[in-house]
Amino acid sequence: MSSTPDPDRIFSIASRNEFESLALDIFRHQFSQNAVYRSFCQALNKNPENVYGLNQIPFLPVSAFQNNRVVSFEGREKIVFSSSGTTGSIPSKHFVLEPSLYERSFIEGFQRFYGEVAEYCIMALLPGYLERSDSSLVYMVDNLIRRSGHPESGFFLNNPNKLADKLEKLHGAGEKILLIGVSFALLDLAEKHPVKIPKAIIMETGGMKGRREEILREQLHEIITKAFEAKSIHSEYGMTELLSQAYSKGHGLFDCPPWMKVVIRDINDPQTFVSSERTGGINVIDLANLHSCSFIATQDLGRALPNGQFEVLGRFDHSDVRGCNLMVS
Repeated sequence: MSSTPDPDRIFSIASRNEFESLALDIFRHQFSQNAVYRSFCQALNKNPENVYGLNQIPFLPVSAFQNNRVVSFEGREKIVFSSSGTTGSIPSKHFVLEPSLYERSFIEGFQRFYGEVAEYCIMALLPGYLERSDSSLVYMVDNLIRRSGHPESGFFLNNPNKLADKLEKLHGAGEKILLIGVSFALLDLAEKHPVKIPKAIIMETGGMKGRREEILREQLHEIITKAFEAKSIHSEYGMTELLSQAYSKGHGLFDCPPWMKVVIRDINDPQTFVSSERTGGINVIDLANLHSCSFIATQDLGRALPNGQFEVLGRFDHSDVRGCNLMVS
């Protein structure tokens, strides 16, 4: 039986070799403990005896989370996250053994890109998600709001006038603002209640969810940029089945924290990876997803860049994936 790798190793990765060494340890652990993942690997004739490098590790299709209990632990989970799903689709379920591991991942990830959470007033526009108690996005944002400690931090749903007024006053007072929201809600606010907040961080998490006609990411960002006089629009890339997020500070170029990595697979041969700047399917290695599966083949289309960044270009279908639900550009 494989022993569970120490979570502290995940968040102290400092080199490519450390990442690969831990990824292989986690692969061996999850092959041993995760029946769904093990069956998938065996169907590909892959096992710890013949997997020696990162490029040999199989990536489990994200659709496996719709009908299976994808876990690398025994006993009961502490929380279950569910995707919102689209009409007629089966929602994915992520059985989380330790919410503290998720919290550590998104807190340390946020701090790496944006600094201390307590420095911000965090204002969230997440209609469609907020009504659900099993949303991983709401769990994350609610935790960040509480950690910010700012009296004006919170969720805003049905009072855009009040939100616009608060944004203007806080910005005028020199407060650090993070406005995070799903695409259609930010678009509604931009069109109906534009306000000049050029120093605020405006972050979209994707998500038209049938509420509005989908548009190109570039169009969305252009509308929001003009309405708020923002320098750029930030984005968050995550999904129900993962415990880590990548962030873009503009132009749709995403960076991963050290314990997360994106590789691009060939569209016609899922077991083959393509070189930088070629379009293909996005595969995610999320080492924080220790108790589930750390190697996931998403239904997103993307492109990796030589500097380690990646772009999300669209999707194969109408799968429910946060951060990638705009049309292919």
